[in-house]
Amino acid sequence: MAERAQQIGFGTWVGVAAAVAIPGLILVTTLAIFWVAEPGSGLGSSDWAAVRFTLWQATLSAVFSVALAVPVARALARQRFPGRGILVTLLGAPFLLPVIVAVFGLLAVFGRGGFVNVGLVWMGLPEVSIYGLHGVVLAHVFFNLPLATRLILQGWQGIPAERYRLAASLGMEAAAVNRHLERPMLWQVLPGAGLVIFVLCTTSFAVALTLGGGPSATTVELAIYQALRFEFDLSRAAFLSLIQLTITVVLAMLAFRFVRHPGFDRGFDRRMVRYDGRRGVLPYQDGVLIGGVTTFLLLPILAVVFRGVPELWGLPTQVWTSALRSVLVALSSTVLVVVLALAMALTVVRLRRGTWVETAGLLTVAASPLVLGTGLFVLIHPVANPEALALPVTILVNAMATLPFALRAMVPAYRGIEADYGRLADTLSLTGWARMRLLILPRLRRPLGFSAGLAAALSMGDLGVIALFADPETATLPLQIYRLMGSYRMDDASGAAVLLLGLSFGLFWIFDRGARRADV
Repeated sequence: MAERAQQIGFGTWVGVAAAVAIPGLILVTTLAIFWVAEPGSGLGSSDWAAVRFTLWQATLSAVFSVALAVPVARALARQRFPGRGILVTLLGAPFLLPVIVAVFGLLAVFGRGGFVNVGLVWMGLPEVSIYGLHGVVLAHVFFNLPLATRLILQGWQGIPAERYRLAASLGMEAAAVNRHLERPMLWQVLPGAGLVIFVLCTTSFAVALTLGGGPSATTVELAIYQALRFEFDLSRAAFLSLIQLTITVVLAMLAFRFVRHPGFDRGFDRRMVRYDGRRGVLPYQDGVLIGGVTTFLLLPILAVVFRGVPELWGLPTQVWTSALRSVLVALSSTVLVVVLALAMALTVVRLRRGTWVETAGLLTVAASPLVLGTGLFVLIHPVANPEALALPVTILVNAMATLPFALRAMVPAYRGIEADYGRLADTLSLTGWARMRLLILPRLRRPLGFSAGLAAALSMGDLGVIALFADPETATLPLQIYRLMGSYRMDDASGAAVLLLGLSFGLFWIFDRGARRADV
């Protein structure tokens, strides 16, 4: 596919423009911070300690998340049971939670007065502390295990069903199926999934703030926030942002270098049946895995829900107004993400050396939304009132923050479609909108729906740049929750948290479930 002539159309030019504009936005905002900053002495010992802690906790978080996700995704791929589709959707709930809401749930389970410590005391065992490195890693696994599971599960769904039929007819056991079918797929999928989770953990802020346990457990993201909020040291914040960008670029290059294609041909879109999953103890083993992970992920959410549901009906009017504003911001950000991801995925495939386009899109995960917002504030302030542009800026920054997830889901799928059917489509002169409508979109709807749902949910729960720009009249729901907590209206805050959880998960479910096929 890469060696044949490719049609360069409007969508390709949009993808190229986006790939140029995204690094440009990161560069301009960083230069703006440098421009207004006074010359400093660079990074101190505490900053380098934050860099070391960030890399170490991100490594542990990514390794544990991916290592746990592989057996869980395998179990979901080879077992069929009533409610499986709902469970696959529910497994994404922790990643969709606003961070502070999820941390409250983890504290309710693993905190000093949580279920775990109550049980340990009842058994006469010492209590455990959730604060420090192990607490940060636990929270990151809680957030990222569902994402890793969904990304790896898409890789399993990319293996043609005919391969499993052939394996069953040859009498292959589970070990042989794993060696010949699953390992080549994992070799392709795991580097990208691990990279996304690693760079996500390097930008940790709220988790480190609430569970880090002091200066010895400070991440780069938290150090950036401290430099901007408490010290207003823009030079230090800019240096830390460049370190994040460097780490991410190096990791992206390594991931692209070692990605392998499993070499599967196209199938006939038959329903996948895993005959190897019906033998011996495998159904029971898979059931224990699925049940254990589901309990780990849903118990903290249920703890938050039980406290907040009784408070829903008494929420003040400003909470509902902020909720509507958050929905509009989330939908606008989602449209922008989907358009950019589609155009950039098309460009990656169409251009002979288009991997730089995907790399440009992945760079946004390294740029702290707080740093982007600060740079935009510096640029806007001399010519306009930043508060008047709070919502448009929030939409833009949220879209930039969620674009890497959409690209990682859509680019491999788009590349596979063109590899399998591109020559036939060219022979039939199927180009332009007809090619998109008849060939691309029907086969891209799974990752497209997942990407749109993820973008909407993450935008709903984001609390970053809006805190820098918003006035009391333009607060989103997450910001409203923080204000309620700051005024010690904890009952209203818990009810608003449940409302935010419901809206975030509801938007994800609408997009994701609407796009997935019945056999997902």
